[in-house]
Amino acid sequence: MPDIKCNVTECNYNNDVKCNAPMIQVNRNHSSKSATSDETKCETFRPAES
Repeated sequence: MPDIKCNVTECNYNNDVKCNAPMIQVNRNHSSKSATSDETKCETFRPAES
């Protein structure tokens, strides 16, 4: 998988501002068509383990 930058440091898959999830799922954010990144959301997010 190519390097994917992620600034969500509280995500379990964040490793030095890079996503290390085995796969990534991104969905629309309550819209039928997305025109900007704000209209999407990452479904792969998992809270970081303590």
